[in-house]
Amino acid sequence: MDSDDLGLFGPGSVTWKVHEEPILIVAGLRSLYLQALHPRAMAGVAQNSNYRTDAWGRLVRTATYVATTVYGTTAEAEAAGARLRRLHDRLRATDPLTGESFRIDEPDLLRWVHVTEVESFLSTARRAGLPLTDDEVHGYYTEQRRSAALVGLDPATVPGTASEVAEYYRAVRPELRMTREAAETAIFLTAPPLPWKLSLPARLGLTLGPPRWAYLGIAGTAFGLLPAWARRMYGGLGLPTTALSADLTVRALRLALAAVPRRYLEGPLLQAAKERAARHAATAMAG
Repeated sequence: MDSDDLGLFGPGSVTWKVHEEPILIVAGLRSLYLQALHPRAMAGVAQNSNYRTDAWGRLVRTATYVATTVYGTTAEAEAAGARLRRLHDRLRATDPLTGESFRIDEPDLLRWVHVTEVESFLSTARRAGLPLTDDEVHGYYTEQRRSAALVGLDPATVPGTASEVAEYYRAVRPELRMTREAAETAIFLTAPPLPWKLSLPARLGLTLGPPRWAYLGIAGTAFGLLPAWARRMYGGLGLPTTALSADLTVRALRLALAAVPRRYLEGPLLQAAKERAARHAATAMAG
């Protein structure tokens, strides 16, 4: 195996440029608010996961999977995709509207999760101030078809440009609903139980300590970054001022994160990928 394999994307890709942004923690939360509006997708999660009792563990596993597909070697990314496909292959759920049993790896559901995730990553990064040209935006969506293939989708059926993503949202909106599960999930996402160490103030009777306030601010920003139609489905404001406020907040948060030394924000997968890229570049120059 090539120890300097650069993975599915590599250092010259738009994917690396977008995913090096720490602000994507807000994007991940935004995508979950969006995903909950699809009744079948939400049922698949609610009926097959322990996200309420292990919210942070699930978040870490999801983040690790995404980082592996973006920064891991080709073999590591493909292995992660294969594990996820095997897990999905044996899971079923019941449609809350029709009572029909369905596989959670149906292409329509996988496509919904994929599009909401990558669109959230891209739109959040741009609104936070990451400069991207229109060509780079299209390039990101096209590159992310490789990630879609890992979960079992035919890349040709996945939106590959900004206009195709916009058209996909227009086409899927009639299927979206504000269900009880969506409402309960939104409430949970906005105020989940904090990890034990962070929730210690609550154990001492301080129910809204700094960690809770910080998380509430991130959740509110993620919600504000939703498309106006999604906010209206949740009963929230679909006004331009809501989006403007979220834009200002996410830009300020990105600036604050930029002041933090990179070594504290870069995970081991990104660090390893940069080391491989450096070795690869040195070998190319020597050759």
